[in-house]
Amino acid sequence: MDKIEVLDTTLRDGTQQEGLSLGVNDKLRVAEQLDWLGVTYIEGGWPGANPKDDEFFARAKKELNLTTAKLVAFGSTRKAGINPADDQNLLKLIASGTEVVCIVGKAWDLHVTQALRTTLDEAIAMVRDSVAFLRDNNRTVLFDAEHFFDGFKANPEFSLNVLKAAEEAGAKALVLCDTNGGCLPHDVSRIVAQVVQRHGGTQIGVHCHNDTGCAVANTIVAVMSGVTHVQGCINGYGERTGNADLCAVIPNLSLKLNMETIGDDHLVRLTQAAHYIAEIANIGIKSQQPYVGSAAFAHKGGLHTSGTVRLKEAYEHVSPATVGNADRFVVSELAGRSTISLKAQELGLDLDTQVAQKVLDTLKHLEHEGYHFEAADGSLELLMRRSTGWEQDFFRLESFKVTTDWSTTDWSTTDQEKSDKGQSDSAKDQDLTSPSWLYGSKLTTKATVKVYVGGIKECIVATAEGNGPVNALDTALRKAISSQFEHLSDLRLVDYRVRVLDTHAGTAAVTRVLIDTTDGSRTWSTIGVSPNIIQASWEALVDSIVLGLLRHINERQNTDETTTGAGWTSTADRR
Repeated sequence: MDKIEVLDTTLRDGTQQEGLSLGVNDKLRVAEQLDWLGVTYIEGGWPGANPKDDEFFARAKKELNLTTAKLVAFGSTRKAGINPADDQNLLKLIASGTEVVCIVGKAWDLHVTQALRTTLDEAIAMVRDSVAFLRDNNRTVLFDAEHFFDGFKANPEFSLNVLKAAEEAGAKALVLCDTNGGCLPHDVSRIVAQVVQRHGGTQIGVHCHNDTGCAVANTIVAVMSGVTHVQGCINGYGERTGNADLCAVIPNLSLKLNMETIGDDHLVRLTQAAHYIAEIANIGIKSQQPYVGSAAFAHKGGLHTSGTVRLKEAYEHVSPATVGNADRFVVSELAGRSTISLKAQELGLDLDTQVAQKVLDTLKHLEHEGYHFEAADGSLELLMRRSTGWEQDFFRLESFKVTTDWSTTDWSTTDQEKSDKGQSDSAKDQDLTSPSWLYGSKLTTKATVKVYVGGIKECIVATAEGNGPVNALDTALRKAISSQFEHLSDLRLVDYRVRVLDTHAGTAAVTRVLIDTTDGSRTWSTIGVSPNIIQASWEALVDSIVLGLLRHINERQNTDETTTGAGWTSTADRR
């Protein structure tokens, strides 16, 4: 089994992605997570490039206790015509205090003559001198040959001489960079094979960008051609279209090519690490992302679902558990009866064939109307429970009313009252077409609900204000039933999304509302669909609360606790 070193450059190259910004605390947390994952190297940034990276390396010395990875400082070769000992960039690398450094040098003659505006001989000397200086200062040096593949195609002699200079000066690894990301796998395979043959005694690495969508494939074929050091980013972060996604590179090498990367005991952490880092970066993982996405092992089609149950390997190329993920059975209008039964089993429900078919027929009808149950697991659970004859008896709606009032400043107020509010008569002349029309205005939303709660026969009326109709309805409903259900205070709405389904209808279009709710330990989604956005919101809101109350009560029953103090005593048939 070959050992492949993994260098993660999320903290350096990854942060060059548009919309991705990490503070120093964020970078420290990501570094800890990468170490926990088990990568070989963590490229932390470019000392001297900005105050943030300077602070990161300074704090890393004191705060990071890496157990599996080595921190790497990144920089460039010396400038043309400067002695290495006088080059501030190289001195900053030394000052960073890292045992390993990575420097980049030009390997495409076009960049040397046009960007650096120096000679090819000087460019080679810059590489040799810089590596030698860092080695003399007891640093392990990784050399990134920038634009190597483009340079090799244009002038192979120069590109290979750049590698030779770094090798002779003592570089540990020669990393071939597809900086423009324009190479295809057959090019990478051919060129890497030639380099490996020429530099058989030195470790060869690869650094691929994803501009052709081939970064992962290029990395894999490079390894198959002799590379033993790979670079990339968690979740494929990086400039333009990103770097090679290590969340795909690592398991492909480990599980498909039987090569040692981070070890099986660390591979199971891959999904958790990917999602953790995505949270820090505030960039959600695509559900379809290979290996670590929430849909990576999701089965939606009826044939796929039933086939997976009988023989998992028929529809799962690896066991989800090997990368810390899990399979899921997604219920939609494409589902078969077996999918419904499997989902019911997950919920602890026993649906006979007739009931399962009824659920399937109802689901297909509702999805035709605009419901989307694969995105609303909470509403799906309630739909299945209702199919068994269960009906929630926590509360029953009599009616609800929502009013929204907007009014400008009351100009009948006294001058003193205006002064107290910071108003003046000149506010009367505000231009209502400009943003300043909000000056002195008041917008109020009020909701009134009438509900029958539990076993109480008397109708309870509650009114509440909110910052919008959904908030007002939520507050009013909770006000009406909270005295009967103390657990209600644990339920919290965490997301609210609206989608217009038939855009040609304009403001009269049918809308789909999705609400995410949490009880502190779990989160579920519920759905409502209606041409009236308030009706759709109410439907999703009620489902979210009903499911939260139901799960709490069932859990208390399952632990043999008595569910009193909710206005009535629960019994087993309330499931």
